[in-house]
Amino acid sequence: MRAFGWRTDVMGGACDLAPFYVHGGRVAEARAVFGGEDWIDLSTGIAPRAYPVEEAGLERLPESGAVAALEAAAARAFGVPAGRSVVAVPGTDLAMRLLALLMPGERPAVVVPGYSGHRAAWPAAVPIGWDALGQAGHDLTILASPANPDGRRLDPVAARDLLAVGMLVVDEAYADPAPGLAAMHEPGLVVLRSFGKFYGLPGVRLGFVIAAPALAERLRALLGDWPVSGPAVTIGTKAYADKAWQVEQVRRIGDAAVALDAVLASAGITVIGRAGLFRLVAVPDAARLFRHLAERAILVRPLADQPDRLRIGLPGCDTAVRRLADALQEFKR
Repeated sequence: MRAFGWRTDVMGGACDLAPFYVHGGRVAEARAVFGGEDWIDLSTGIAPRAYPVEEAGLERLPESGAVAALEAAAARAFGVPAGRSVVAVPGTDLAMRLLALLMPGERPAVVVPGYSGHRAAWPAAVPIGWDALGQAGHDLTILASPANPDGRRLDPVAARDLLAVGMLVVDEAYADPAPGLAAMHEPGLVVLRSFGKFYGLPGVRLGFVIAAPALAERLRALLGDWPVSGPAVTIGTKAYADKAWQVEQVRRIGDAAVALDAVLASAGITVIGRAGLFRLVAVPDAARLFRHLAERAILVRPLADQPDRLRIGLPGCDTAVRRLADALQEFKR
């Protein structure tokens, strides 16, 4: 292995990119394969500026009243209507696996391309495209809105059409701070929200399930008395009430997205999908561009089922923007 190179097997082929297809954030694996130190991680779709953390909440177990206050703060932030329940969970990935036990469906469908965790939670689900939504009468449909990786959204009218034939699980991990479908009042609708992406704190492992009260109580029974950590309760409750910071974060994300779009356009790279925190780009040899960037300590996200595409998150500072711009211009030449 050489610095900023890639490992080869005994036949001399390029390294296996399989670890990077699973999910973003694998900087340690990238460093082990490609070398380098000062890595820029654009693989996760997480806000590059994090909410400031002061109080830790480590000195005692979370009180049930404190968890309820966190859920109430989240409900207000999401615009959840009265009559719907909000359940705090230690990350939405775990929540999906628990929901799959509670609502397996007889003929479930998972919309693809999408987050790999959906299919991991419902392995028996039939993969369908967005253009096939509602056509086969599935009694349970699981999808993301905004979709990962192309950013498309499910509108309330289409959601109600799906709910007319079955239950609907909508992963709104990238919806913050907009209300999205969490503001709907539909008995068969389950919405997942993630704290870490918009607030830039994925390590807090905090998410929420918005559902009908009966399903919410069954989920609470699986989670037990302490569903999330003390730090998650403290940080989340404060962050969801901090409207001024949220407004400023929206501005920062918008500015970073404009900078990324300019860099991609200058390099002649076509954006074919977008959400607030990432762009999906089309590149004829995406694996080669992935390696080119990784050799320069820039990690993006390759997609196993879309070999001509990459997902690129937002650079967090001017230095990161310049390094990405320089690397893409070099690739272009």
